[in-house]
Amino acid sequence: MQDQERVAARRPVTRQDVARYAGVSTAVVSYVVNSGPRAVAPATRAKVLDAIRLLDYRPNAAARALKLGSTQLLGLVVPDSTNPYFAELSHAIEEAADAKGLAVLQTNSAGAALQERNLLQKLISRQIDGLLLASVGAVPDLSRVAAANIPVVLLDRDEGASGLVAVGTDYRAGSRAGVRHLIEHGHTDIGLVVGRDTGGTTAAREAGWLEALAEAGLAEGPIAHVGFSREGGYEAGRRLLNRERPPTAIFASSDMQAIGVLRAIHETEWAVPDDIAVISFDGSVESEFSWPPLTTIRQPVHDMARAAVDAVTQDRAGSREEYLSFPTELVIRASCGRHPIKR
Repeated sequence: MQDQERVAARRPVTRQDVARYAGVSTAVVSYVVNSGPRAVAPATRAKVLDAIRLLDYRPNAAARALKLGSTQLLGLVVPDSTNPYFAELSHAIEEAADAKGLAVLQTNSAGAALQERNLLQKLISRQIDGLLLASVGAVPDLSRVAAANIPVVLLDRDEGASGLVAVGTDYRAGSRAGVRHLIEHGHTDIGLVVGRDTGGTTAAREAGWLEALAEAGLAEGPIAHVGFSREGGYEAGRRLLNRERPPTAIFASSDMQAIGVLRAIHETEWAVPDDIAVISFDGSVESEFSWPPLTTIRQPVHDMARAAVDAVTQDRAGSREEYLSFPTELVIRASCGRHPIKR
């Protein structure tokens, strides 16, 4: 008898158990759990919630999804979940989704196209209601996603995509503003640390650097193409500082690269910004807590996240082309300096 009781104790609590304990019908339990479709009197609702808490009732998500025809789950793919920018964007997306009663299944492609395709297939098999994709490629293969009739919104884009909603910032204008700020401090030799790929947002950031120099009648400074990482920035910083004539300022196309650049500068025992100034792009929290704190071009991640979640949950997602571009903000901190550098 005790064995039977132990087995019974391990049996999952059902909706019928909650209804029996609360003295209501199973339909009323369903109305409380699903917040509808019918209203429940406050006193009755309180009894049902007490029963759910005391019995530790956990609704069957799969069964509920089958009944509703929706998993209430969004898929999110980013190229590097350890990158502070993508970490903050992912968190903002989770908050925006939660406000709509949705959960987010986040995955990391590690910057590999094959891994990205595998992840898309896995998310499709989970029957997600929408996909948010920061792709490693300019033209991702979304044929299987389209065949499954799943709406898609592309993230971290500098332009629109055929038949899709895409979200991004004005990378070119933001980069141009950052380099202009360095020029206003009197810098005439401004180096660039930028990603290795030559398309997408990388090209836009480089274009903004070039345009600001051209507007001021300045020659193109030295360039270091490296990975979007701290290690890449460190490598680039050592390369630029080992030149016969190092630049007096560096524009890094991401905060992570700029952190690596700062380490390389500190190892030379140069001072930032007195000996060399640094400005970065992204505006992640990491830029605020580096030493010195980085002047950076901040992307409005919360605005972008809300727009992306709104788009993927609306009928327009996947049905027509639309590019949602957000302005950047130049956040001035200690790394850019206040006076022209003289050498």
